[in-house]
Amino acid sequence: MKRVENKTAIVTGGSLGIGRASCVLLAKEGARVAVTDILDTEGEKLVEEIKGMGLVAEYWHLDTSNEKNVKEVIPEIHKKFGSIDVLVNNAGISGINKPTDEISYEEWNAVIKININGVFLCTKYVIPYMKEAGGGSIINMSSVYGLVGAADIPPYHASKGAVRLMSKTDALFYAKGQIRVNSIHPGFIYTPMVQNFLKPLTNPNEGMKILENLHPLGHLGEADDIAYGVVYLASDESKFITGSELVIDGGYTAR
Repeated sequence: MKRVENKTAIVTGGSLGIGRASCVLLAKEGARVAVTDILDTEGEKLVEEIKGMGLVAEYWHLDTSNEKNVKEVIPEIHKKFGSIDVLVNNAGISGINKPTDEISYEEWNAVIKININGVFLCTKYVIPYMKEAGGGSIINMSSVYGLVGAADIPPYHASKGAVRLMSKTDALFYAKGQIRVNSIHPGFIYTPMVQNFLKPLTNPNEGMKILENLHPLGHLGEADDIAYGVVYLASDESKFITGSELVIDGGYTAR
């Protein structure tokens, strides 16, 4: 099936993990994919892989926290592909893991500028093209930590909660223009971010078991589990969905 055929999709943070899986699946389902990231080597390698399948993709270096960079790259993508139909605001970092009173202003802002400002900037500069086209789909990657709390990574929690409500606000602003805005809330997904979280632990295998047991299904998710949600929200199958949360978490938030 070509569920997103003839659509142009921008994926931020597209080189690794959930972003990478989303780029591959969107391309397989017929989209022209703009892979964007600051990890140039990995991003360019991914584009070669997608093109090797006979599919369409190009790579752009994009620091989503840099307005000048965003302002330059979005028009380049539109010029290359002729439209921008889907934006997947996936770029993000987990940031420092300390209690709030021990976090420096710089450590706090390091997360905010990517996880919140990046979503704002990419949305800001994509919206005019979607208005011109008569519609589009913006998919903002939040987290279960945008729905519930835990005693860790305060800046990440704050940022993902913000992304959830930014999605709802923009959904209301742009609904009349048929621009849909939704958030996805993954549980713990086995990606480089989670792998890096486990590395410093004295016993990473024990840490992995603890993470798995947080999910009633008894295991972590895979990047493709989230990518299928991205394709659904990018496609016309979800044409009556906006301002909603798609929770893909193995039952984490059902507890």
